[in-house]
Amino acid sequence: MLTRSRFIAAFAAAIATFAAAPASAQSWPNKPVKIVVPQTPGGASDALARIVGQKLAEKWGQPVVVENKAGAGGNVGTDHVAKSPADGYTLLMSYVGTQAINGSLYKSLPYDPYKDFVTVATLATVPFALVVNQTFPPKSVAELVAYAKANTGPVNFGSAGNGSLNHLLGEMMNQSQGIKLVHVPYKGAAGALTDTIAGQIQMTFSSLPSVAGHIRSDKVRALAITGPRRSPAFPNVPTLGEAGYAGFEISPWFGLLAPAGTPAAVVRKINADVAEVLRDKDTLEKFAGAGADPYATTPEQFARILQEDIHKWSQVVKTSGAKID
Repeated sequence: MLTRSRFIAAFAAAIATFAAAPASAQSWPNKPVKIVVPQTPGGASDALARIVGQKLAEKWGQPVVVENKAGAGGNVGTDHVAKSPADGYTLLMSYVGTQAINGSLYKSLPYDPYKDFVTVATLATVPFALVVNQTFPPKSVAELVAYAKANTGPVNFGSAGNGSLNHLLGEMMNQSQGIKLVHVPYKGAAGALTDTIAGQIQMTFSSLPSVAGHIRSDKVRALAITGPRRSPAFPNVPTLGEAGYAGFEISPWFGLLAPAGTPAAVVRKINADVAEVLRDKDTLEKFAGAGADPYATTPEQFARILQEDIHKWSQVVKTSGAKID
């Protein structure tokens, strides 16, 4: 039987819990925040995390530490965040590749890409650029396809690893054009780009922020970009659609996730602060220079986008035949 004293105690506890929720969000963060990037340094995830992390640190008055935890196609760092305390102090810098593709690509994962996380905030959409070594003869995608069909020697393309988005883009090119570009997997996109510059391989699909500086310095030649429109950063580089190759209108999202169970009030605070950062003039200039488009959503919108992309990319992986045990 619920006595009067027990009722009063229970009511007081409920009031204290209710009052503590907004207070915890208001006082958060009161220590450093870590953003885990599950890829090697030098890629789009790393670049965007550092741009936004610096601005959030200024806003919060607390350090925001970017930690690269690469391995197993992004699964090592992603699993680390999934198993971290759900307090908002450990965030995951993710993108379509690790969060929407790996679930279909790997036979088993130590985490659920959807259920073990809460979507916090999208940061940007980023097209990929098809870049080639400067000594490679083709000057357009049409010339590349013709070259691959006419030459008996292999045309090698590098990727961040088996099943990575740049791997799947190459396989999509193979299937749509009836050619046989040879896949060379690396432990991260930076290695594939380095060897493209050096001429060890002929080409790679690279996220625009990670390759923008190399295009400007003529270390590689950009034949086309994915995405629905040309990048303002490189207005002379056509889209693959413009070049006559449909189905490559791909500009993957990049965003922050947190372990499932992270307080909703903290998630909302981070989302609102990220949205403010994405309106900042300095951020906009850095994003534009890197070829990234700011992309702000609510946590709920982000969740729907992730769910839709998990379904969409499962079909692409199935068609490609890519699978990793």
